Amino acid sequence: MSNLIRRVAIVGGTHGNEWTGVYLVKKFQKSPQLVHRSSFETVTLLANPEAIARNQRYIDCDLNRCFDPNDLNNPALTGYEDIQAKAIVSALSLDDTSKVDFIIDLHSSTANMGLTLLPASQHSFNLQIMGYLCQQNPDIRVCCGVQQNRNSPMLRSIAPFGCTIEVGAIAQGVLDAHRFQQTEQLIHSILDYLDAVNHNLVQVTASSLVIYQSIESIDYPRTPTGELDAMIHPQRQGKDYEPLEAGDPLFLTFSGETIVYQGPSIVFPIFINEAAYYEKGIAMTLTEKQQLKLASSIHSMDQEDFIS
Repeated sequence: MSNLIRRVAIVGGTHGNEWTGVYLVKKFQKSPQLVHRSSFETVTLLANPEAIARNQRYIDCDLNRCFDPNDLNNPALTGYEDIQAKAIVSALSLDDTSKVDFIIDLHSSTANMGLTLLPASQHSFNLQIMGYLCQQNPDIRVCCGVQQNRNSPMLRSIAPFGCTIEVGAIAQGVLDAHRFQQTEQLIHSILDYLDAVNHNLVQVTASSLVIYQSIESIDYPRTPTGELDAMIHPQRQGKDYEPLEAGDPLFLTFSGETIVYQGPSIVFPIFINEAAYYEKGIAMTLTEKQQLKLASSIHSMDQEDFIS
């Protein structure tokens, strides 16, 4: 099997104050040979240039929630990010001359997410790539959400394959050299794997993959008027991906009362105390830890699986 992947896009600055992706894309634009591979074209894109210039997450609305097909086809949506989303779709997925097969969307988080991959879908090809990357670096975690299909509002959904790379904890508008280097290495590993697939050089693949499946997001305790009534408990702060059981401290009220988790089963919270999620009413996202069995090899997948 060859030329399954013809065009790859590396996108940074979907959120303008997440500098890891912004400055990696700028680096690749200055030195495109770094991301060149012989079997496919690699393109780079700064997704939200006005927000980047202002060092803001967005101008009018969250760009990474603007890619639902109904919204893209709605002429009444004329905010800056609404227009920008349409331009990105035109540049990356509108027709055969622009269409990318794989998107790497670069993000950072104020939560202690470490190196997290969020696949665009649970297609077997995407999961095989995730399995390979986890074999290469056991510190990588894979999170699968509820919005993983071509009707998702996420930028990564506009290509048949791809993922978001989420690294943290990093403050907004700040660079962290260690996380920058880790993210760059992860990008190179993805590109090398895709190139190997095109050259029919992938022989051994992962047999299974541990994922963290999103089940729900929970808000902070609030007063009847909507004001915050508590904060993340100090025993939970920074404990992304660590198990949370019934009775464990979860929130701490401003009067000093501990609010414990009362769920029926063990969960694994992520995006704990993410700064950008206060406005979304999300204190953390709860996930279940699962182990998936993967296809025995890339070559066992049908050719039609790679046709979008």
